[in-house]
Amino acid sequence: MKFRHVPILLACLMLFAGGCKKEKQPQGTILAQVGNDKLYEESFKSVFSEEEWASMDSETRKKYIQDWVNLTLLAQESQKMGLNNSLEVKQKLDFATKKVKANALIADRMADLEISENELFAYYRIHRGEFDAKALEYNVQRVYVEDQHKAQQLLTELETGADFDLMVRHNSQELLRDKLGHIGFVSPGTQDSLFWNQARELETGEFAMFAADGGWYIIRQLGSRESDKDLMFDDLRSQIRTRILAERQQTIYEDLLKEIKSKHTDVYYY
Repeated sequence: MKFRHVPILLACLMLFAGGCKKEKQPQGTILAQVGNDKLYEESFKSVFSEEEWASMDSETRKKYIQDWVNLTLLAQESQKMGLNNSLEVKQKLDFATKKVKANALIADRMADLEISENELFAYYRIHRGEFDAKALEYNVQRVYVEDQHKAQQLLTELETGADFDLMVRHNSQELLRDKLGHIGFVSPGTQDSLFWNQARELETGEFAMFAADGGWYIIRQLGSRESDKDLMFDDLRSQIRTRILAERQQTIYEDLLKEIKSKHTDVYYY
């Protein structure tokens, strides 16, 4: 699994630990401390989903904790220099705090949202013409390692410009290493459908990391071509779910604003 929202996670941790206004911190196990700023285990876990927390090994957790320490050191130095007093920084902190709180409210309303198979199929029947009729095949290259922390390190190196071919040659722990990890074009409904599902979420040249086969894959999407195969409901299930969730989230956002605005008569525009 790729933790795509790491910057958001770290921003949340900064707000918990040493952010703008000091709020009462949860008591419990302290994972790290920099001066008077403390990172509690409860705060640390709260910014990950249950799935992310369950799949994260100890080395990856240590890396995030170290990231928090590094950011806290930088933030404290910035405060000593008085940079936090600038209008620009204050406005950005205020906006970041409001955004985290607003997203938390929306997430709370969506927490119990469930989409049944009947709803998915009904949406598919109504909107079928909006989906691509023909499936795309994706050209995929991969590297496989057994350790999650190692995979995360490799992904970070790739995202900062490392050569994928060399990465496969020196690190991949599977026989496909001899072919530099090239799978070729993958299609839905085949033994490589796992890689197709991941590749379809990427733009050409982008990477993804996910768990499978007792280890971790990092893939690179190298391009696409049209297949002779029509896309069926099963091929589109995850895409349909994503669209429904996005529509529900927008509805919840609009309903929340209406509900809250109805309670406020103190909103003014100048």
